[in-house]
Amino acid sequence: MSGAAGRLYLVPNTLDFGVEMAAGEAPDLRELLPMSVLRVAAGLTHWVAENAKSTRAFLKRVDAVVPLSQPLQQLSILELPRPHKGGSRAGPAADLSGLLAPALQGLDLGLISEAGLPAVADPGAALVQAAHAARVPVIALPGANSLVLALAASGLNGQSFAFAGYLPVEASSRAARIRELEASSRRGQQTQLMIETPYRNEALLAALLAHLQPTTRLSVSVGLTLPCGTTRTDSVQAWRAAPGALRADIPAVFAFLAA
Repeated sequence: MSGAAGRLYLVPNTLDFGVEMAAGEAPDLRELLPMSVLRVAAGLTHWVAENAKSTRAFLKRVDAVVPLSQPLQQLSILELPRPHKGGSRAGPAADLSGLLAPALQGLDLGLISEAGLPAVADPGAALVQAAHAARVPVIALPGANSLVLALAASGLNGQSFAFAGYLPVEASSRAARIRELEASSRRGQQTQLMIETPYRNEALLAALLAHLQPTTRLSVSVGLTLPCGTTRTDSVQAWRAAPGALRADIPAVFAFLAA
């Protein structure tokens, strides 16, 4: 072995995590990810994952298109530490150095999230930080990102935008945060993006409609890349007149731009 470090590949996942689909209903991965990504994924034998179970499900789908280099049961899949409550980070980069052991031994390593691109709105960013500190080359592979897709489909300002993550669950704190984000959006003409656990989609929509100004434009993208996917952008006033309903089992991205 030359002593050179292996590479850390950021492998994109699909956006249908947690969406119940009938047998055979899941789309062919070739419709969602480039073949170059599938070939890399099929060749990796060591993984760091947000969730090992969903990673195995993903790799089964990869194997149906590009045979895995080793049987699924023989692959090493280690999970990232769970984020601390009240924060999104998995902890100091030094805590994750053990997960980089394969790469430090010269083997390529894959990082994968439950959905979308690793390390974007995802605790995997801490592993990427650790990789840079250890001089492990990091290679991001192309794939869908729900935040970028929602922004593109919204028609809101794509030149200046920010991701606010999850808003507080407690009603008064959530209301205050919405007003704070709206004021920031108005000052900078900046699109604000946020997400929520699917079963709370309706609650977040109700809070946005209750606390945003009538002229603020609100966009909601649901089920991006899925056959049922939709995006609606309208003024808050129009939303209030016809709010519609959001499913509690499909991920959504919310975005608004204050007038």
